[in-house]
Amino acid sequence: MKALGQILRSLLFLAVAKPFVALVLGVDLRGRERLPKKGPALLVANHNSHLDTLVLMTLFSVRQLPGLRPVAAGDYFLRNRLLRWFSLRLVGVIPITRNHAVSGGHPLTPCLEALDRGEMLILFPEGSRGEPEARAPFKRGVAHLAKSRQEVRVVPVCLGGTGLALPRGEALFVPRVCRLVIGEAFTWTGDTTGFMSELEDRFAALEAEIAPPPFPSHPNMT
Repeated sequence: MKALGQILRSLLFLAVAKPFVALVLGVDLRGRERLPKKGPALLVANHNSHLDTLVLMTLFSVRQLPGLRPVAAGDYFLRNRLLRWFSLRLVGVIPITRNHAVSGGHPLTPCLEALDRGEMLILFPEGSRGEPEARAPFKRGVAHLAKSRQEVRVVPVCLGGTGLALPRGEALFVPRVCRLVIGEAFTWTGDTTGFMSELEDRFAALEAEIAPPPFPSHPNMT
């Protein structure tokens, strides 16, 4: 069953995801050479749209697909049987439980286990999709992962345009070229405050590169 899931995942990737992103959406990518070739690694990105995961996954080859795992909220992506099957089998989601009382343990434990298996994780530290093209403050779960696995590379990825192509709460897709900038990888800096500050600084630089200032910011960041 697992092998069948991998075959279906590869077919979906090659026949649907890659052609859609290349021919319908379009991507202006900078810094492709900074993408990790293999894991363990954390790809840390801003989050405005369901398109974000799709776009990020298509940056990799089909051979890298088995080791590429988006991290997503289990209460959303596992809420019914069909979506659960699609998310787990075809997208390869690592579901996390946002309610500590329900999870019975640390919600990021599955992510640590995936890193120990040498996988690459796609992580959105904002926690959920925000307003179009506006980045909300990052939550500290990413620091927990970096601290727990200090040798793991953290690769910042800034996306622009996906929040306008398919905003949160909208079902109508608007074709537009999206912009991505891959930043330089770094590792644990020694303390949580310093790590989060470093991550914010790196994203500020990527935002300035992806769109000249002023880059829209979430009201809570002002």
